[in-house]
Amino acid sequence: MKKPQIKRDKVAHYNSNFRRTNIIFILGLLISITGYTQEKKKPNVLFIVADDLTATAVSSYENIASRTPNIDKLATEGTRYTHAYSQYPVCGPSRASLMFGYYPNATQTYGYVSGREQVGEKRKSWSQLFKDNGYYTARVSKIYHMGVPIDIETGSNGQDDGESWTERFNSQGPEWKAEGEAELVQNNPFGDKPRKGGNVMTIVKADGGDLEHSDGKTAEKAIELIRKHKNEPFFLAVGMVRPHVPFVAPKSYFEPYPHSEIVLPPKVQNDWDDIPARGINYVTSVNGEMSEEQEKKAVAGYYASVAYMDAQVGKILNTLKEEGLEDNTIVIFTSDHGFHLGEHRFWMKVSLHEESVRVPLIIKMPGKAPAVCNSFTELLDLYPTVAELAGLKYSKNIQGKSIAKTLENPEIEVRDMAFSVSQGGKTFLIRTKKWAYIQYDEDAGSGMELFDMEYDPKQYTNLAYNPQYAEVRTQMQDRLKAKLKEVRTNDLDIQYDLQKTK
Repeated sequence: MKKPQIKRDKVAHYNSNFRRTNIIFILGLLISITGYTQEKKKPNVLFIVADDLTATAVSSYENIASRTPNIDKLATEGTRYTHAYSQYPVCGPSRASLMFGYYPNATQTYGYVSGREQVGEKRKSWSQLFKDNGYYTARVSKIYHMGVPIDIETGSNGQDDGESWTERFNSQGPEWKAEGEAELVQNNPFGDKPRKGGNVMTIVKADGGDLEHSDGKTAEKAIELIRKHKNEPFFLAVGMVRPHVPFVAPKSYFEPYPHSEIVLPPKVQNDWDDIPARGINYVTSVNGEMSEEQEKKAVAGYYASVAYMDAQVGKILNTLKEEGLEDNTIVIFTSDHGFHLGEHRFWMKVSLHEESVRVPLIIKMPGKAPAVCNSFTELLDLYPTVAELAGLKYSKNIQGKSIAKTLENPEIEVRDMAFSVSQGGKTFLIRTKKWAYIQYDEDAGSGMELFDMEYDPKQYTNLAYNPQYAEVRTQMQDRLKAKLKEVRTNDLDIQYDLQKTK
């Protein structure tokens, strides 16, 4: 009688083990499938680019007068790059370079264009790569070149590249014609007749709220798109037009910056004596004919514009959090180039001095610890970096270098120098940790500048013609020649490819 009982016990025990084994197997399979799905889920990309924002006006960098709490918060959550440089300190060529991943000298892109005609139809822009890999890609306001204020006033596409986007949206605003208290704080440097607006430093303490102006509308549209497309992979490029002139913002943003309390950069006697003529922007300095009070008002207006832009950035970043997208969205914040605020009595851009060519750059990658990276980086590095982070294959012909490894280890140095150009690709900057070397023309016939960035970070003493630094000057000239050769080798590849497609 007991034998059948033993058999039944064994069968029951076997069945129990079998069921348990199957359950464990199924659970493991489900976990594996879920993990695989999560692993393969495409990360979103939120790319925010300000217009004419110098690193010296961001409080998470070195400015204690300007306050940018939302950008600063992002800097505490991501990796902040201290040596990021634009490839051309003017909107059009800078944006074409970062969107296509080529130096301006390689593609001969120096004007107010998208860059598409120079690189050809076969080469993909940064966002186009994502679009062709199943992403919803949208542009809100200025990513490629737009004329500010004209294209913003009319709400036009400017020099945008349609192939780069699934959809694109413009943010029309009144700009210098906005209702409020307006003042031109410089003479008209572009003609004989003074004017209130246009591409000059006009301040408008505007009536109404954030949504009366372009950047407020841009943030609102970006928020709408994030919520609408949160369940699909997206590449959202958001272009802020402030602090580009005119300095327009609601009145409340001017209140923390009374111009009477602005401290201007020091004016060094005979500062221009050792700067080549090509290195002096007479248009925005001498021709501007600004009094000291006007200069203070200009700086205050710039800071107010930055504060307004920063507030819009905060709204967009808060939406990511509200929608639960922070853990799957790569966030990039930067500017197309810098801006002079009276340093050396220079104003605006074009110069290859630090304030004009250095930019803020913050990358927040989900799962990566906050950090500060001191490696040299260039804006054209964004293309391969974000493509790599998203697991996308990109053309090896592009000239940017991925800095993805710095998000794992901020001590890694991807580049040991930065290279930028200006004035139609005929003025060059080689920037190393120790030296900043500027050369006007390839034969240096129009002059040179050499600055010791350890002891003279504000670039007051040009050492290029000092015999004691002849060896350093030669070394920098050799580096420039090598860099130009490298850039132009790729240029030949581009021209060859273009010929094949014709």
